[in-house]
Amino acid sequence: MNIKAPKKLIEVALPLDDINVASVREKSIRHGHPSTLHLWWARRPLATARAVLFAQLVNDPGGERGWYTGKTKAQADEERERLFDIIRDLVKWENTNNETVLERAREAIRASWRETCALNKGKPGFDPEKLPAFHDPFAGGGSIPLEALIIIPASGVRSQGFQP
Repeated sequence: MNIKAPKKLIEVALPLDDINVASVREKSIRHGHPSTLHLWWARRPLATARAVLFAQLVNDPGGERGWYTGKTKAQADEERERLFDIIRDLVKWENTNNETVLERAREAIRASWRETCALNKGKPGFDPEKLPAFHDPFAGGGSIPLEALIIIPASGVRSQGFQP
């Protein structure tokens, strides 16, 4: 079976400087931060977790689905910048519960999944109403599953993380 899997944003590019700044800032927050409940030796900042989750679920606008199919490289770059803006908003601590920001991210995730399902129409596992599982590359203190509960629409929260 020939499955078409568009590259994900995480495979192509990320606004790393913005993610790093937000992650460093978050490390200094002590009041009201989940890290104060449980001290984990290698806690990953929630900002990084949000960025990783979003970028692994959203298709990159370039490549096969980008300028090869009628889009110009400039149009693909413009769309990628729009996705970067979503990440820049997602990683800010003050936006953790901002439903407007979260819904923008959720819609981008749903749109990417619908697009992937359309490329694989009729193939098992490609139901546009049921999001794919996310992957937890850290399998640590719970940052990835916690953020998945926030940014992934409820029907898509199924972890495929590795267990230590």
